[in-house]
Amino acid sequence: MAINSLAVQSRAAYAFFERNWNLSKRYWAWELVFITYNIVNALSVTFIAKSAGTVLPGFHPSPAQINSAVLFLTIGTAIWSYISVCFDNVTEIVTVEKWEGTIEYTFMAPVQRVTQMFGICAYAVLHGLLLTAVQLVVMALFFHLDMSQANYLTALIILAAGTFSFMGFGIMAAVLPMLFTERGSQMAYIIRAILLLMSGVYYPIAVLPGWMQPFADISPVTYVLEGIRAGLMHGAPIWTMWNDVLILLLEGIICIPAGLWIFGRAEHYAKRTGKLKRNG
Repeated sequence: MAINSLAVQSRAAYAFFERNWNLSKRYWAWELVFITYNIVNALSVTFIAKSAGTVLPGFHPSPAQINSAVLFLTIGTAIWSYISVCFDNVTEIVTVEKWEGTIEYTFMAPVQRVTQMFGICAYAVLHGLLLTAVQLVVMALFFHLDMSQANYLTALIILAAGTFSFMGFGIMAAVLPMLFTERGSQMAYIIRAILLLMSGVYYPIAVLPGWMQPFADISPVTYVLEGIRAGLMHGAPIWTMWNDVLILLLEGIICIPAGLWIFGRAEHYAKRTGKLKRNG
């Protein structure tokens, strides 16, 4: 019986995965716009490092310093694109289902909510990896990056450990479009904005005001960026990053159940107050 139940839930999770894939194919033009925006934004930010020697009087960085700054920003923009795709895939599916008028049927289906979220999050991760890979290929064409010391294993393990926390935050953010019909998906951006500000995406944590720096220690993005930069820029082996990995796994263990609990409570409230009506 348990095996049959597991098989049913696995097929259900794959159904949500496949549905999101079909939605991406259906809205292919939006996918093109989104990846173009991410690439242009990444290039715009990274060119700041290339221009440091011309816009700052008296500052003449060496080619090695410029390369280090470019790589620092390239990693920051890539991870931020990955997080953005993951968040959007999880939060906007609620908005899409409201537009289509199917969200009530989805919530009435005999499928556990954790199964639904697993399928949605699995697609979000794959989607994020693919779009981020495309962005990195384009960035490599524009900038000569010295990756001779890169430890890719460290970067991959750190990213995998941090992804659990990202999914937890994404599930929490999905509550907003469910409860706020008109602009809920846009309201979810505030969570990403806070993480962007305090996690050192485009600058070291040390430049933040002293009172803000402790908040950076809470953000999983901080540890992901530090670990990936250590691996790709300095070749740090994974065994020197175990503390970061453990912190990320611990945050994932906390964030995913918390996200599911918050989503469940919001779903119950939305059903009781009639907030699942079709919009658009």
